[in-house]
Amino acid sequence: MQITRQADYAVRAILYLAEQGDNGRAPTSRIAQEMHIPPSFLAKIVSQLSVAGVVQTSRGARGGVSLAREPKDINLLEVIEAIDGPITLNECVPDRSACIFGDDCPVHDIWCETQNKLVEQLGKADFGALLKKNGRSS
Repeated sequence: MQITRQADYAVRAILYLAEQGDNGRAPTSRIAQEMHIPPSFLAKIVSQLSVAGVVQTSRGARGGVSLAREPKDINLLEVIEAIDGPITLNECVPDRSACIFGDDCPVHDIWCETQNKLVEQLGKADFGALLKKNGRSS
């Protein structure tokens, strides 16, 4: 399993905004340049993150993008799912009937357990903690 490039770019953008500190706002052009994100990708990503309530956008000379909440209140899971949708290791995890083996599938429980652990880890990884890990603070 691999997250999409768009989800990776979204994580980079949120990290950049988290580094800006209180009320940190940045134009998308600067985020794109600093984080090596193609501007066309970033526009779509910012839109999706805005709909998910992760960022706020404003137009005008003093406009830009800012976090909608404190970095400690935003986690990797919600950023990734805002871009890629719910994390699913296998189609049978949310719907056991999708498996041709049904209730007799020997790996179903492993898929479910692994997915649950991944979702739990990503949910615990907030951007405030990620900044501290790199010796930065929000």
